[in-house]
Amino acid sequence: MRARSGPTVEHRVLAVRLRMLRERAGISLRAAAEALDAHPATVRRIERAETGLDPRQVGELLRCYGVPPTVSEPIMAKLAAANLPGWWHRWRDAMDGWQQDVIGVETSASLVRTWHPALVPELLRTPAYAAALYRTQYPEDTPARRERRVELLRERRRRMGERGAALWALFPAAALRTRVGDRATMDGQRAALAEAMKEQHVTVQVVGVEHPPQPLTGVPPLHILRVPAPEIGDQAVLETPGVRVDIVDDPEAVMAHRIRLDAACAAAPGPGTPLPE
Repeated sequence: MRARSGPTVEHRVLAVRLRMLRERAGISLRAAAEALDAHPATVRRIERAETGLDPRQVGELLRCYGVPPTVSEPIMAKLAAANLPGWWHRWRDAMDGWQQDVIGVETSASLVRTWHPALVPELLRTPAYAAALYRTQYPEDTPARRERRVELLRERRRRMGERGAALWALFPAAALRTRVGDRATMDGQRAALAEAMKEQHVTVQVVGVEHPPQPLTGVPPLHILRVPAPEIGDQAVLETPGVRVDIVDDPEAVMAHRIRLDAACAAAPGPGTPLPE
């Protein structure tokens, strides 16, 4: 069984399908749990992708739901792949717990939209900028662990580029005036942003310091991830640095965040506008 490292999208999709099959069959959590000789919480955890997909349990559930072989056999065939750890598993030692769930969705997302109210958004940070920021954010980390965090960030960005995922970032110009690291670090970050803006799948919008308040003014870091799987809707991630991170999948709540982000992007200088001096 896969060691805990956050579910992959493949795992999430199968978990959602199991829930949908149970509901379609009109079977309660308690009745499904009785088929497994287990507690209803066990079935709930399976359906929320909070535990590995045991072939025996999944098979029993499918039989309980009366699922025909044409539906059950493809599900059973995908269990082994769904139980494999995600590529990020090897970096678990350098991850916060919530990151495992977020990266599990991000790694299959076709579009990542991100807003940061004060800093360059994470997926656009250079290794030097990220390393300098980690020294402040994680003062108790060893240099080796901070380097592992930088490696993970670099790998996330590389994989996004390889699969052609789109990145759309919005942030205030003040982020370019907040010195993270030394002057060379900031010069390198600015140069990297200018190059990123030329990439086909990257959109960067910077809100000038003279710009009036916009719909995301005062809102903490916000990310919206879109996965091309009908079983999984858009996910919103709202960070309150140092306090909590909320991963939102309720469609109405995600829609509300997306509307605010759309409005903020519409009010900001258009993509391709040169970075402010």
